[in-house]
Amino acid sequence: MINALTARQLWIHRFHAAPRDTAPTLVCFPHAGGSASYFRPLAGALGPVAEVLSVQYPGRQDRLSEEPITSIPRLADEILTVLESLPRRRLVLFGHSMGACVAFEVARRIERGSSLELLGLVASGRTAPPTLRDTKVRHMDDDGVIAEIRRLNGTDDRLLLDDDIIRMIMPAIRGDYLAVESYRYEPGPALRSPISVLVGDQDPQVSVTEAEEWRDQTEGGFTLRTFPGGHFYLAEQKAQVARALTEDLARFS
Repeated sequence: MINALTARQLWIHRFHAAPRDTAPTLVCFPHAGGSASYFRPLAGALGPVAEVLSVQYPGRQDRLSEEPITSIPRLADEILTVLESLPRRRLVLFGHSMGACVAFEVARRIERGSSLELLGLVASGRTAPPTLRDTKVRHMDDDGVIAEIRRLNGTDDRLLLDDDIIRMIMPAIRGDYLAVESYRYEPGPALRSPISVLVGDQDPQVSVTEAEEWRDQTEGGFTLRTFPGGHFYLAEQKAQVARALTEDLARFS
């Protein structure tokens, strides 16, 4: 059994030194097939106003030898345990796409009873939890999975042309799609914490109207922002996203 420090080192990446002790902690949850390093640029932009941590799911990069976790609830349980071992207790959770589902389930668990203080949730590029959109990517062959990734424009095409890289990353991608496509929302109390939602105005995965439905998941404040771009608008609108998150961190705190 691994200790709390080792677990944090596996699950949590920190790319920059934390700012003042009173600053909140922003925990970032990647998309399906994504890794902690996806949020490195964002961590640099937000470094002066928050401690930015990025979650590393099993089965990729430095956790390549591990089996992917194919259940959103199990991922949330594992991550909550790790977050409860952090020295800083005031958290804002930020998840993109699949990561929004994981972050939402972690938020629910915090509010059910945890030593952590949830300041707010930021959900990006994802329909509200009760809305089921099964794209059935988990049933596709490798060519179909790659075509879906290209459609969403979330991975450098040069990587998708390298057979060795494809073989290396495909188990994690398939595991993540199984997790998110089999996820089923269980009705429960709305969050007490505020929710901010970010979405690209041309996102083929979620419309602005569907993003608005996150409003029903909170009794706190709700904010919806749209950005030019598709599912991975945040890669194209880095400065604007960083500005929005800075505003959310200030408002939540």
